[in-house]
Amino acid sequence: MRPLLLKKFTAVSCIGKGLAATLQSLEEQRSGLSICQFETVDIDTHIGEVPGVDDARLPDDLRKFDCRNNRLAELALQQDGFFDAVQQAAEQWGRRRVGVFLGTSTAGILQTELAYRERDPVSGALPSSFEYGSTHNSFSVADYLRRRCHLDGPAVAVSCACASSAKVFGSARRMIEAGLIDAAVVGGVDSLCLTTLYGFHSLQLSSPVPCRPFDAARDGISIGEAAAFALLERVPEGVNPASVLLLGIGESSDAYHMSAPHPEGLGARRAMQAALAAAALQPGDIDYINLHGTGTPSNDRAESQAVTSIFGPTTPCSSTKGATGHTLGAAGALEAVISALAIENGLMPGGVHTTQIDPTLTALYIRDNRRTPVARVLSNSFGFGGTNCSLIFGRAG
Repeated sequence: MRPLLLKKFTAVSCIGKGLAATLQSLEEQRSGLSICQFETVDIDTHIGEVPGVDDARLPDDLRKFDCRNNRLAELALQQDGFFDAVQQAAEQWGRRRVGVFLGTSTAGILQTELAYRERDPVSGALPSSFEYGSTHNSFSVADYLRRRCHLDGPAVAVSCACASSAKVFGSARRMIEAGLIDAAVVGGVDSLCLTTLYGFHSLQLSSPVPCRPFDAARDGISIGEAAAFALLERVPEGVNPASVLLLGIGESSDAYHMSAPHPEGLGARRAMQAALAAAALQPGDIDYINLHGTGTPSNDRAESQAVTSIFGPTTPCSSTKGATGHTLGAAGALEAVISALAIENGLMPGGVHTTQIDPTLTALYIRDNRRTPVARVLSNSFGFGGTNCSLIFGRAG
């Protein structure tokens, strides 16, 4: 594939709002996970809650989109000059030539949960103020961002569990390659809600302690929330050698089980191999791997096998979910931004909360930060149902 330029990117999560705060937390190996005190949830678990989401305000003409998910999107849109960069792209290419491709799994579910508390006691009808189409609907966040940025290009929402906001990079690339658009806003937004927290708890997948990927005592995930965006364009002539490029995309679906990965990481392996092939790279060309690394026994075991089968036991890798929590549909985009920061700053972030690496996992998991030049990063995102996506990012020069 022809590389694409990450002209601008940003992120908001429990470890920080914007790139500077996110990088500082990674450098200090600081986790944003805390004991769950969200809404009315009564579960013994830790979560990655973004402070200040309820204080975000949407423009008056877009108030029908008001929900936690879209407020989180608005919060990210205002970081690092991202909104202005999108406006400049629209001026350069035309508003019909800039697309929006966002991944989400929760969308605005919380808004429906709140509405159910106000049902009519006789008929059970939801309150008339409830707007399903512009809040709970999975397309809501893509529709909101398109309207907020005054864009007239194609808008797409991808909802395939935890690979959602990684796969949007592929959707955008295909539209750019087809000549339908010249630039794309890609990313993901996922916010906390009761359904997700209680749902993962009922599956016995949430941990009572901050999640510890690849640890011998790992026992589940910590759910987080995040919004992360990137502006993709074709690579111009004379591009700054320090710029970050999207080099390769690999997608697969093993459909092994509704909620469990293939035990030997078959789909994960195929996604990573496809990304390498797309980027015309060999395994030895990858300096660091940002793992999906959820902290569940089966996921980490399968991913370790898949990584080792391709890269052997010498490529450094880690999961940043010990810091951010598992941000579900936003994970791919958040970790794409973290991968870009790793390249820009020569930082391989160590895995937070992991104290004793499981000796049966053969991948080279790093617990401490490594300061070293990073030219290329592979980032993995794997979702329920066997939906897998691997992205490769690299320095332009």
